[in-house]
Amino acid sequence: MHRQVLCASFARGRITCLRRAVAEHAAYEGLTGRHLEDFVLAVNEIITNAVVHGGGHGRLRLWSHDGRLWCEVTDEGPGMPPGWMSDLRPPTGYAFRGRGLWLTRMLCDHITIVSGPRGTTVTFAAVRE
Repeated sequence: MHRQVLCASFARGRITCLRRAVAEHAAYEGLTGRHLEDFVLAVNEIITNAVVHGGGHGRLRLWSHDGRLWCEVTDEGPGMPPGWMSDLRPPTGYAFRGRGLWLTRMLCDHITIVSGPRGTTVTFAAVRE
């Protein structure tokens, strides 16, 4: 059984407030130090992607389950271009796009991406030791 920690809608101009709320809730759930920083950075990257590439707004859910803190970010954008979801290579030095998902893959566990013409959902878990 999971326990809901945070559920929020967001749009451009609300990213900073949401990032602070995520940091507070994640710390309350027991994330500390580097694990907390990495999780908040990953959340920031994914919500920024939703605003920039996914229609300008989205929804975020945090929940605790099986000793992990989970995050799900959903947008209603046009979906990801073909090839983006399966590309695990780091972005090239001057690439403008592709860093958010790559960083999230590096910093978090169990990332899943579901994308189509009605939007994208990215789900991932905080690494705990």
